[in-house]
Amino acid sequence: MDERYRSTISQHDWSLHRKGAIDQERHKRKIREAIKKRLPEVVSEESIILSDGKKVFKVPIRSLEEYRFRFDPNRQQHAGEGDGDSQVGDVIAADPRPGKGQRGEAGDEPGVDYYEAEITLDELAAMIFEDLGLPFLEEKKQAEMEAESVRFTDVRKTGPLANLDKKRTIMENLRRNAIKGDPHFGGIRSEDLRFKTWETTVRHESNAVVIAMMDVSGSMGEFEKYIARSFYFWMVRFLRTKYANVKIVFISHHTEAKEVTEEEFFTHGESGGTQVSSAYELALKIIEERYPADDWNIYPFHFSDGDNLPWDNERCVELVRNMLGMCNIFGYGEIREGHYRSPSTLMSAYSKIQDRKFISVTISDKTEVYPALRKFFATPEQAPATP
Repeated sequence: MDERYRSTISQHDWSLHRKGAIDQERHKRKIREAIKKRLPEVVSEESIILSDGKKVFKVPIRSLEEYRFRFDPNRQQHAGEGDGDSQVGDVIAADPRPGKGQRGEAGDEPGVDYYEAEITLDELAAMIFEDLGLPFLEEKKQAEMEAESVRFTDVRKTGPLANLDKKRTIMENLRRNAIKGDPHFGGIRSEDLRFKTWETTVRHESNAVVIAMMDVSGSMGEFEKYIARSFYFWMVRFLRTKYANVKIVFISHHTEAKEVTEEEFFTHGESGGTQVSSAYELALKIIEERYPADDWNIYPFHFSDGDNLPWDNERCVELVRNMLGMCNIFGYGEIREGHYRSPSTLMSAYSKIQDRKFISVTISDKTEVYPALRKFFATPEQAPATP
C-alpha cells in the first residue's frame, strides 16, 4: 500500500484529561469539609477576631493526601484480597495500629500529620452563615433593607466543574447513546457535560435594627471580653454579608450605659461596677426615639458575665419583658469561664421569663461561640419552639 494513503484509526478516552482537575476539585471539597468540622475552634481564633478582614488565614487540619500508589519496603505483606463479596468502602487490608506509650514517657511512633489550609475570611464566613438568618423577620410598613440571594436560572454546555449538573449530564449521555442504538450510561464526552448558571437577585425585606449591648465593667476579665467581642465580630459580619441596609447600634455599659461607635465597642475597655438595667433603659429609649416597632424589626443582644447588682435583677426582668413586647427576639449571652461556675443571679432571674422570643446561652469555652451564633440566628425551620 502506498505510504501516502496509510492511516490509523484510534479512540482516545478524553475523560482522562480531566482526571487531574476532578481530583483537585475533590481534594478542595474534602478540605472544606474538614474545615467545617472545625468551625467551633476556627470561629474563635484570635488571629481572625483581631484582623482587618482582608487577610488569608491558615487553618490547621489533618493531612489529606491525594490518592496514589506507594511502595513501603518495611511491610512484609503488600496486598490484601477480598472474598468476592466486597463492597465499596470495605477494608481488605490494614497496617497494624501502633501501641500507646505510658503517660509521661516519650513515644517512638510517628504522629498524625497536620498542615495549614489557606482560606479567606469571606470563604470562612460563607461556611458559617450559609443557613443562618434573622429569625421571625416580619413585614413592616416600609421595606428598605436589601438582601441578596442566588437563583439558578440556566444550563449551559461550558462552565466550572464545581457547577456541573450531574443529572442533566447523565441524561445527555443516555440520549446520545440511545440515538446511536445503544441506550446505556457510559463513555461520557465533553459534549454531554451540562453546567448550572445563576444570577444574583436582590429582594427587599422589612427594615431591621440590631442593638448590641456589652458589659465592660471591672468584673469582665480578659476571657469574658474576648468571648463577647468574638461573638459580636461574627454577628456584625453576618449581618453585613446577608443584609445590605441593616442598622446596628452599639451600647457599652458598667453602672452607666452609653451609645458608642463600632471601633470603641470593639477596642475600649472600662472598669467599675455593673448595673445591667442602664443598658436596657438606653436601648428602650433608642427604640422609642429612632426605631418604632411599627416600622422596624428589632433584635437586642446582650453579653455579660452576669455579675449584676442584686437589687437590679428584677428591674432587668421588667425591662426585658417590655422589650419583648416590641422586639422579634431578645438574646442574652452569659459568659462563665469554666464549667464549674454556677449560673449567675441574673440568669436565675431570667428563668422567670417564659417567652419563645427570649433566647439565652451560657458560654464557658471559646468553642461555644459558634453554637451561640447558630442558636441566636437560626433559620425559621430551626427557630426555638414555643414552650
